[in-house]
Parts: sequence; C-alpha cells; structure tokens
Amino acid sequence: QVQLVESGGGLVQAGGSLRLSCAASGRTFSRYDMGWFRQAPGKEREFVAAINWSAGSRRYVDSVKGRFTISRDNAKNTVDLQINSLKPEDTAVYYCAATRSSFSLFSPLRNTSQEYDYWGQGTQVTVSS
Repeated sequence: QVQLVESGGGLVQAGGSLRLSCAASGRTFSRYDMGWFRQAPGKEREFVAAINWSAGSRRYVDSVKGRFTISRDNAKNTVDLQINSLKPEDTAVYYCAATRSSFSLFSPLRNTSQEYDYWGQGTQVTVSS
C-alpha cells in the first residue's frame, strides 16, 4: 500500500516555473515506478511523465518534452516534477501515481492511468496568460 500526497501547485504567469512534489508513505517506495498525470476541466486525465524505480529511465508526453523534468529521491520517498516555460494549456490538476515496477530493462514505462495502482489527491496548477 502506498499513500501519495502532492504539493507545490499554484497560480503562475505564462513563462513561469513551478516545482511539484509528491511524498509517498511506506518503506517500499523504490519498488514502484512513478508517474505524473494531469486533468484539465472537461478533459480526460492525461499522462505527463514517468520515472522508473531507479531513476534510470524517464518518459514524457511530447507536449512537455524540454519543459518538464521528472526526478525522484528514494531516500526521501519523493518524486518531483519541475515545470518550466509554463503555458496556459498546462492548466490542470496534476496527480502523482505509483505502479509496481517490472524491474525490466526492456519494458517501456507505463503511460496510461489504468496501469497505475495508487493515486494522490492532486494539486492545482493554473497558468495565466
């Protein structure tokens, strides 16, 4: 069982930056691949980024490549999402999620919400133009 709590959201002007953080409970954090998703009003939840258990592999949706960076600290049980060059279309509730790692070097990181088992409550990011 993993409990996730996000923080760091807020209101920011376009072009600005935010750093979202997700704190995980439990002693088995390093057994999970972690992901960030977002959901804008009236839209489906969308994959944003994922990182594997060892931080040796990352995956991003094309729309955030070069602007978002996912990282994790297994000693602190945290996973962060650094968001730069924010755009109004980045406005959404951002969710942290966890899925048991396959520990495979050949499997791509999961990028659908159905593949993730544990979710945080979300943190709102609003970007003004």
